[in-house]
Amino acid sequence: MARQTDDTTVVAGSGGVVLGEARTNHEGRKALLLVRGAEDTTELRDLARTMGITIVETVVQTGREDPRTYLGKGRLEDITDERRSTLPGHPWEGVDLAIIHTNATPRQLVGVNQTLGLEVWDRVRLLLALFTSHASSVEARTQVRIAQLQSDRTILRELAQQQTTGERAGFGGGGVTALQGVLNNLNRELTNLRRRQRKQANAQREHRRQRTRSGAKTVGFVGYTNAGKSSLFRCLSGKSVLVEDQLFSTLETTVGRMEKSPRILLADTIGFIDNIPNATLTAFKATIAEAIDADLTLILLDASDSPAEVVRKLKTTKREILERQAGGDEPLEGKRPAVVLTKIDKISEHQISAIEGLVREEGFSKPVALSSVSGKGITGLQSFIREQLFGAAVTVRIPAPTSQNVEASERVAADVYARGMVEDDVRSDNGEIVMQVWVAKACQAQLKARWGERIDIK
Repeated sequence: MARQTDDTTVVAGSGGVVLGEARTNHEGRKALLLVRGAEDTTELRDLARTMGITIVETVVQTGREDPRTYLGKGRLEDITDERRSTLPGHPWEGVDLAIIHTNATPRQLVGVNQTLGLEVWDRVRLLLALFTSHASSVEARTQVRIAQLQSDRTILRELAQQQTTGERAGFGGGGVTALQGVLNNLNRELTNLRRRQRKQANAQREHRRQRTRSGAKTVGFVGYTNAGKSSLFRCLSGKSVLVEDQLFSTLETTVGRMEKSPRILLADTIGFIDNIPNATLTAFKATIAEAIDADLTLILLDASDSPAEVVRKLKTTKREILERQAGGDEPLEGKRPAVVLTKIDKISEHQISAIEGLVREEGFSKPVALSSVSGKGITGLQSFIREQLFGAAVTVRIPAPTSQNVEASERVAADVYARGMVEDDVRSDNGEIVMQVWVAKACQAQLKARWGERIDIK
């Protein structure tokens, strides 16, 4: 018979989702951080802090990581002995979580869990736990649940393999273990969730088609988490969205119209982080597609970061999002994204110039710099977006109508409104109409072909 574990209510790395009740609130938890070598743990600490988890101590071991237990077996046993001997008031009192500073293998997660007797997360599981606590819409919950179950399935397979190694389940073989039964249930749930996600993706695709047919243009915001995407979205659209100074406060797509520009739609999407596995990234395929399939994609960078961080985050966004069509391997073609520097109210003009130079070195044109807090640069970004989508503004003159056809000018003006974005509309007493319009060259040609001498575009 298969060997039984002492506690099957919590599967290593699963956050208790598979065999126990899902936990979404981790506020107040204490954790140990396990690190190999001299690695920068700042980002992972920020993720833990966002969830309200306190890292009481960082356990560092030099050398290569152990393929079975990440840290050495002896070092993990030392940690176990110290936990068991802690007295009231000791910093380790109440520690119930160990976080591994890497994208660990299932074997490592299970090995650390069995040695320490603690719930174990790696970098990916920490992200998924954060996603679970922040998911609010049906779309976000579906995406997060799929990513969570995909990760949990690898843990279950490792546990099932260890429990049945060299044995045949059931009398004479042919039986199944309890974990294998759970694994079958998990696969069925994944199938149902993916079916639901396909329906949501099809609905979003149809919405994009309808917007395109109506003549609307879409601007997608992408970038590293906490780059200021939601703040800029609210500033440009006036639409109320969650804006918090924390990582991954946005998990679903929000679409709104740019103020004073009803034909321009803005799409705010999930932020990203370095070294997200493809399997996890694919779960958010529909959300990412809203931004990278837009008519104009803007990469947002936090200008208040150090120059090295700006370059790292720009490369991460370029690699994970723009060169992989929502999880594919083919690079995006025909649509070169633009870069926007946010939070410039926190740095000097000299620093802004230095960061602009770094962005150009990565192959992008001069970025647009702005602050959503002070409003500096917002007008410039609005003009930039209009020029990218429609070209330079033109002057459209519609002569005064003749006495025989008084409504002719209004019909021409209505067609201009339908094909372009009118910024100014001046009507003379004699009926002449002069407009300042953002309109694509193809639409200009259509207007000239249809109305001939009734319209003058310069």
